[in-house]
Amino acid sequence: MPIKLRAPVAAATLLLGLACLPGSASAEEQTTQVRVVTTLGEFVIEVRPERAPLTAANFLRYVKEGFYTNTLIHRVVPNFVIQGGGHDATTMSLKTTHENIVNESGNGLQNKRGTVGLARSTAPHSGNAEFYINLVDNPDLDPVPTRWGYAVFGRVVQGMDVIDKIGETPTGAVGPFKQDAPLKPLIIQSVTVVAPAAAAPAAPPVNPAEPQKILSPK
Repeated sequence: MPIKLRAPVAAATLLLGLACLPGSASAEEQTTQVRVVTTLGEFVIEVRPERAPLTAANFLRYVKEGFYTNTLIHRVVPNFVIQGGGHDATTMSLKTTHENIVNESGNGLQNKRGTVGLARSTAPHSGNAEFYINLVDNPDLDPVPTRWGYAVFGRVVQGMDVIDKIGETPTGAVGPFKQDAPLKPLIIQSVTVVAPAAAAPAAPPVNPAEPQKILSPK
């Protein structure tokens, strides 16, 4: 099923606008890596602030605040994506987040196997804390002139075997999740920066919105 999204402006226009925003990434930030420890193992994400400055800064802010500790990988779709980082592992409820992020899907980074993107609902600028990892190449998640895509802001550089293991976990309906939820809880135990990065600006939290999700094109 195609993703039902439309873009009010071209993705290239968005990219040009973002390039003029303050707080662009420095060369030091371009090497930022984050270690994610889960109940099935750990993996390392390389963040790309030079290509997705707003999305990368947003993700790193949540990392530094410890937001992702004890959250769920609540969605696993074989041969598509795994997704998590928004639901408390104890209550399964959405955690309070900061403001939503402008969609940076026009940054030239494609949804290839092992890349990391910002999950969102059907509204193009609705992403906040949840992230997904592509198990395979997913070109249907990339932007085209007639619709927004899903913004890639990093890639897995270590532990792709752990990602594949997570992608094979049995799933079904669990608690508030109607489908695709691991039958045995998959918990993100910690997410920590393992390379230098500039501090992300503080912002007041907002109340949880509807569950953020990416829509399967299959």
